[in-house]
Amino acid sequence: MIAAILSLTILGAALGIILGVANKFLQVEGNPLVDELIAMMPGSNCGQCGFPGCSGAATAIADGSAAPTCCPPGGKSLAAAIAAKLGLTVDLSAMSDDGPKIAVVSEELCIGCCRCSKVCPTDAIIGAAKQVHNVFREACTGCSSCIEKCPTEALVMKPVPVTLQHWVMPKPAAA
Repeated sequence: MIAAILSLTILGAALGIILGVANKFLQVEGNPLVDELIAMMPGSNCGQCGFPGCSGAATAIADGSAAPTCCPPGGKSLAAAIAAKLGLTVDLSAMSDDGPKIAVVSEELCIGCCRCSKVCPTDAIIGAAKQVHNVFREACTGCSSCIEKCPTEALVMKPVPVTLQHWVMPKPAAA
């Protein structure tokens, strides 16, 4: 019994050291600009930009094959921040920025088909089959992928309600 425990402990330690050394010498260096752009993005991986997640969009923006305005959930503020980071000038007049939005379920229209919860990337839609669904506000990223899947149009995008946790003091007017 003790011999088995001792041999597994030595084997685990030896393999751990080998993996640590291999990680040190075989590590692939990534683009630090891509990592910074990923950190700036919303992280919902909704696919509205046409790329496979925020990492794909960040890679395309860093390569120059996508515009800084390609992220709809990020809005004008993200596009301006990315353009400033890359030293680019960007025309934000074509972008609509209605502020952050979340999905809201009309309970009288929901039939409990579960189509919306299957496409939600953050599992923000709560409900079971043949039961009225609801949206967990803190988990909804506003990607609107659930809107087109709802057959009864029970889901709509509404601005984030002002609560104590979400309230931001408005900037004072310039003199």
